Amino acid sequence: MTLSSSLLKAFAPTGTLRASINLGNPILAHRTDSGEPGGVSVDLARELAARLDVPVSFTAFDTAARSVETVTSEAADIGFFAIDPLRGAGIAFTAAYVLIEGCYLVRDASPLTRNEEVDREGNRIMVGKGSAYDLFLTREIRHAQIVRTESSQAVVEAFLRENLEVAAGVRQQLEADAARTPGLRLLDGRFMVIQQAMGLPKSRGDEAAAYLRDFVEDVKRSGFVADALARHGIKGASVAPAAQA
Repeated sequence: MTLSSSLLKAFAPTGTLRASINLGNPILAHRTDSGEPGGVSVDLARELAARLDVPVSFTAFDTAARSVETVTSEAADIGFFAIDPLRGAGIAFTAAYVLIEGCYLVRDASPLTRNEEVDREGNRIMVGKGSAYDLFLTREIRHAQIVRTESSQAVVEAFLRENLEVAAGVRQQLEADAARTPGLRLLDGRFMVIQQAMGLPKSRGDEAAAYLRDFVEDVKRSGFVADALARHGIKGASVAPAAQA
């Protein structure tokens, strides 16, 4: 397929596809032994660059908020984010390619047993600042207090240090933290399902946004996303269904 010069310029105005990678979500990205970013997000960026026939470069951040800012400001060409209306002001999202569970973690001695019990006066919920969980809970929580720490990886440590009632985050991260720290448990179920998508600056135009949407649908349909999840040993996430026409 021959790509138009306008499309290539929209995706890679510098001649290189610059991908912003959020290391704060361990399901989708991590640092490899060499120090370079790796994971499902990186695999998708490489595949997109191959189809565009351009080189790819990566800038990695420890928080979703910084990754979003980098794409919104056009210091990067694409990024990998949870779909959120606040972020959508400056970013054109695809449909989701992966669905991730957001869960609550408490101490074994906590009286809390159900997700519905968390939003009560006196409960304090620790979240990573600017994360999908922060954005969602900021809209939805009415009675509990939200407390923010610098990144999703630091949530459980800060929750313990500040002696809060609840920690919120991606299931896999919380399970790993609980396995390392005796006396913690996850509440059953989930409080949200995170729709993880790709995005690019809205200023890049409709042609690029449509191409990226079609790319995501193709990598879901072809099994590329499922293979990447399996290759990286990811549990707690599933391939999103096809977008509604």
